[in-house]
Amino acid sequence: MAIGAGNAIQNVDTWADLSGFGALRQQAQTDSKAALPVVARQFESIFTQMMLKSMRDANYGDPLFDSQSGNTWQGLFDQQLSVTLAAQGHGLGIAAMLVRQLGGQAAGSAATGQSPATTASHEAATDASKDDWHQRLGSVISAARAAGQAASRWVSGNPVYADAEQFVSKLAPYAGKVAAKLGVSLRAVLAQAALETQWGKHMPAHADGSSSNNLFGIKAGIGWDGGRVNVPTLEFEGGVPVRRQAQFRAYATPEASFEDFARLVGENPRYAGALGKGDDVLGFARGLTIGRYATDPAYASKIAAIADSPVMRQALAALKNGVSPPISTE
Repeated sequence: MAIGAGNAIQNVDTWADLSGFGALRQQAQTDSKAALPVVARQFESIFTQMMLKSMRDANYGDPLFDSQSGNTWQGLFDQQLSVTLAAQGHGLGIAAMLVRQLGGQAAGSAATGQSPATTASHEAATDASKDDWHQRLGSVISAARAAGQAASRWVSGNPVYADAEQFVSKLAPYAGKVAAKLGVSLRAVLAQAALETQWGKHMPAHADGSSSNNLFGIKAGIGWDGGRVNVPTLEFEGGVPVRRQAQFRAYATPEASFEDFARLVGENPRYAGALGKGDDVLGFARGLTIGRYATDPAYASKIAAIADSPVMRQALAALKNGVSPPISTE
């Protein structure tokens, strides 16, 4: 019977198996000290899960693979991850702190007749452990807060693109003009804008939350005399992502963003290798990469993947069928 109860309590380390909680509740009623570490780990797993959810919500998402079903499986993974982190090793230290505070270890050592020196040593160790926990928790909270602040400055203002089809339908007229000027396909231009903005959902924002309409992630250098926004961004240095603060160009309209992108790429010799590629999306994207348009080493392959994705093809098919006369989507 004792073995069965022990196995049942171990089941609380699997988030989908609720059978262990009945045994845990029974043990808490008969032997609260033995149940305390298990309960403390469950509390820590709940805290960890909440922290993971906050960080996921602050993340920009994936422009190619983000989906409702993917988010569901991600949530299931995070639930099990939070339980596993609390059950193995030291976790965040929350469970250990709860056991010390609720278990009365310091008071117990004094009641057993330990010397004042031993008690003082124990209290000093406890204080040091608390300091260590506070440091670890503080670093986690700081990282989550930084991620949230970064995301809050990348919230798109008006217009809001509800989905990929709306993104394509609203921006295709501007993208078509750019594609014709640069000698590339409509898919290539739209795919780059989709990559830079997560299909229009994340653009650099002004302090008041209004959108900069910057659809191509163009930074504001010394020679730029137009509007600008100052936001956190992710740069790749030596292949490693690094968080930086940068100024980006701001436009009055999305059309102005496309026009500026056409001037930048069409008139700058650095991007000559991207021009005249026709339907070769990867060739266009590689030309941008060679000209150091972006620091992400996978920038070209990401643009090509989005251009050939089912999401893009479905959005272009809806655009082609909904316009009379039909427009070219190549």
